[in-house]
Amino acid sequence: MSSCFNKKVKTIRDKGHSLLNLLSDYVVVDLETTGLDPDWCEIIEVSALKVRDDKIVDTFDCLVKPNDEIDDFITELTSITNEMLQKASSIEEVLPAFLDFIGDDVILGHNINFDINFIYDNKIKLISSPLKNDYIDTMRIARKVLPELKHHRLIDVANHFNVNFDTHHRSMADCQIAYDCYLCLKSKIIESGTEKTWNNNNLQNVKAKDISATSTDFNEDHPLYGKTCVFTGKLEKMTRAEAMQIFANIGGINADNVTKATNYLILGNNDFCSTIKGGKSSKHKKAEKLALSGQDIRIISENVFYDMLAD
Repeated sequence: MSSCFNKKVKTIRDKGHSLLNLLSDYVVVDLETTGLDPDWCEIIEVSALKVRDDKIVDTFDCLVKPNDEIDDFITELTSITNEMLQKASSIEEVLPAFLDFIGDDVILGHNINFDINFIYDNKIKLISSPLKNDYIDTMRIARKVLPELKHHRLIDVANHFNVNFDTHHRSMADCQIAYDCYLCLKSKIIESGTEKTWNNNNLQNVKAKDISATSTDFNEDHPLYGKTCVFTGKLEKMTRAEAMQIFANIGGINADNVTKATNYLILGNNDFCSTIKGGKSSKHKKAEKLALSGQDIRIISENVFYDMLAD
């Protein structure tokens, strides 16, 4: 893939919250880029749909001229050519207008973390401030609402709901598809009578007693089996409730407070990053004190926790 930043941006992001709420006002966002890594690759198209009361009221659509020419793969994938980009505005010109269009709205999209990371890193690089908008990932919702699907890519969800998918891989078309799929997912949730549950599904203050394993078929050789874990801070990749559920499902024991029985204190990525500068929570300080006294307790980041889950 072509295009690099001159200076690699930090990968720990102080982003907004990942929501599962069924909202009626939001902005659907999609990007086309020269690759998958926001540290090295560039945005070549940005699009958004402003939605009020579940109806599209405004649109934003703009090609972005990259620093380097795009390769044949990207052209084949997106139908965007170097000729099309030649007269496009630079990201320095497009980003402020795009951010103004988004405003403080909740951002919605399919696998939206990909798009948000690109916007976030460009905003840091060009404007020196983080993107703090909360966001809704329709892929997360689809995984919960449509567990029978083998995959939950945008094309899979669209096909399930018979949503037109003829012009995939252009950002405005993908915005429209994600919007249509979100309305279908919302309708299915409302029909099931679980709307209230969904709108209360984002609490960071979930308690350990609220989480129980959905299976008892545990792998007792897993490194986290039988271990006691405490989560603290805002997780970057999922809600705390989701992380606690995954931990319970591999035979782990969730707890709310750090004690002598705690084996792992897991810090959200942003909290782990802040500790490097000396900002430590009371749970972190207590865990360090127990570790120094000889207790079997480890303080790890969210990313290390995900790596351990894969063992």
